[in-house]
Amino acid sequence: MNTTARNVLIVLALAAIVGTLSGGVTAANVAIQAVTLAFLGTLCWFASIMYRQHRSTLYSLGEGRRAVLYIALGVGTLTLTATSRMWGAGGAASVAWLLLLGGAAYAVFAVLWSARKY
Repeated sequence: MNTTARNVLIVLALAAIVGTLSGGVTAANVAIQAVTLAFLGTLCWFASIMYRQHRSTLYSLGEGRRAVLYIALGVGTLTLTATSRMWGAGGAASVAWLLLLGGAAYAVFAVLWSARKY
């Protein structure tokens, strides 16, 4: 048996055990939340490292472009966190989700483009 197939079977067996035990679903949800929090913590740590390394470049953008960049990043973050609610609410919210993310991406691109022009 191939090692990949063996590993998949082990994961499926563990999932079946967790799913059938009483309280196993709760334990699985706790584990998923812990992994999600660790991932988000890693993203925040990476963002802080990138900010510290590129601080002078960000300050050289000027106040206006830097404000547009930060607002666009904030709108994109909030829109991504509301994805399940906006897609579950219906057609208009889904279109708003697309417009918000598209506008945020365009604003970031425009700031980067204008910064690299000179």
